[in-house]
Amino acid sequence: MKRRDFLQTSVLGCVLAISKPASLLARDNIAGPRPNTAPKEFELNELTFADLQDGLKSGQFTARSLVRKYLERIDEIDKHGPILNSVIEINPDALSIAESLDRERREKGARGPLHGIPILIKDNIDTADRMMTTAGSLALVGSRPLRDSFVAMKLRESGAVILGKTNLSEWANFRSNHSTSGWSGRGGQTRNPYVVDRNPCGSSSGSGVAPSANLCAAAIGSETDGSVVCPSSANSLVGIKPTVGLIGRSGIIPISHSQDTAGPMARTVTDAANLLGALTGIDTRDAATKAGRQKSFTDYTQFLDKGGLKGARLGVARKYFGFNDRVDKLMNDLIGELKKLGAVIVDPADIPTSGKFDDSELEVLLYEFKTDLNAYLGKLGTSAGVHSLKELIEFNEKNRDREMPYFGQDLFIKAEAKGPLTDKKYLQALAKNHLLSRTQGIDFVLKKHQLDALIAPTGGPAWPTDWINGDHFTGGYSSASAVAGYPHITVPAGYLFGLPVGISFFAGAWSEPKLIKFAYAFEQATQARRPPKFSATADLK
Repeated sequence: MKRRDFLQTSVLGCVLAISKPASLLARDNIAGPRPNTAPKEFELNELTFADLQDGLKSGQFTARSLVRKYLERIDEIDKHGPILNSVIEINPDALSIAESLDRERREKGARGPLHGIPILIKDNIDTADRMMTTAGSLALVGSRPLRDSFVAMKLRESGAVILGKTNLSEWANFRSNHSTSGWSGRGGQTRNPYVVDRNPCGSSSGSGVAPSANLCAAAIGSETDGSVVCPSSANSLVGIKPTVGLIGRSGIIPISHSQDTAGPMARTVTDAANLLGALTGIDTRDAATKAGRQKSFTDYTQFLDKGGLKGARLGVARKYFGFNDRVDKLMNDLIGELKKLGAVIVDPADIPTSGKFDDSELEVLLYEFKTDLNAYLGKLGTSAGVHSLKELIEFNEKNRDREMPYFGQDLFIKAEAKGPLTDKKYLQALAKNHLLSRTQGIDFVLKKHQLDALIAPTGGPAWPTDWINGDHFTGGYSSASAVAGYPHITVPAGYLFGLPVGISFFAGAWSEPKLIKFAYAFEQATQARRPPKFSATADLK
């Protein structure tokens, strides 16, 4: 029986279908990551969008040559070196798209900062091309959407080359409470490029690993609660989880219309800001974007300011500290740095409702997942193997050896048991979420202390990947911003035992401009990011 099927395009442009028997892939997983390997020097290592554009303008690069170089890098590192498993599928048309963009550049000039730039997107984001959109599940292998997602459409309009799809925690990590982040039935286990026996966090695992390992210029992830910021933190990236409604969600396999959003994941704040601007706009298939009509920008780089922290009032959300002494020390040292940069620190400035809406959040997610996923699956054509959550549960049961070798589908079963969105329990839970996360939560603490933003550790050093017991998430911040639908930016803050740690900046709705300003000023002062070394195990010295 086949364990997984995915398309991989070689640098020569040929399409190769790869499948492994279940026993063989299981053996590969048990064997774990390979010992330290020293990847070859990479010409594009850590290059920014601006660096790549300079090379494209001067003739040093073409869009086609950039695609070839990244494909070679993916082949060397992702599939044959440390085996990161971050890329689940390569766009078989990437080279021809790049050639077309090269001709356009010669004839008309560049469209903007993304013209010819290779970008990877998460495998829950629809593309109307020869790639599949599967959420990492074998149940959707072969499913090819008939229409681009809003995100894919905006990327194509910007002139970006969609290089391929990234692996993820299957179904965006909403299948089981005992899941292992970065694992999918279709793609296997994604690994952290800093220490490959450590977890990349999820659900946007591949979108965190690939740009960090320089397999692409940047990537797009999606978040319901932590799925952009956690893998960004764990892989030393800048991750922006925007206000819900800033980026259209049509064509993204859903969990929750109350919380879902796509977001950029990049090595610098500047690149993340460029990506964010390219993705904003009114999505006619997503009513939530109407609220952002007068509050969004197509260019967020205008808010980049090295002196942006001077006079900023930042509150320290201390309730999200205390899970790791070394993380606390690092964060406290960085608070000192923020003061030197002119920020006014209010410490503590805790969200009083923190932890009080966990149960209502899950209740809302279960209800919305059933309704929203059924709507998505119901619109898929005959190429899809399932068309409802009920059919998906049945598929997983029939294919238990391939789909559920490590953890089950308890969240699917709980969601299937829920009723419609008119149920009183759902409406009460949703109202509770908004009251506690917004009115009595983030909005309250910002107003009480007259703050511009709050800060907290995004997370700690990545835990060892564990297929037996699942994730060992130790602590950090994401939930209040996620439940509120408010923006949240994480920036590389440093390293502990060779593993990245990120710092979070978050505030109220539509506050992306000032959060980007603060994040950029912090990044420029600290220059914390270092490229991964692909170590076999953590350095405990």
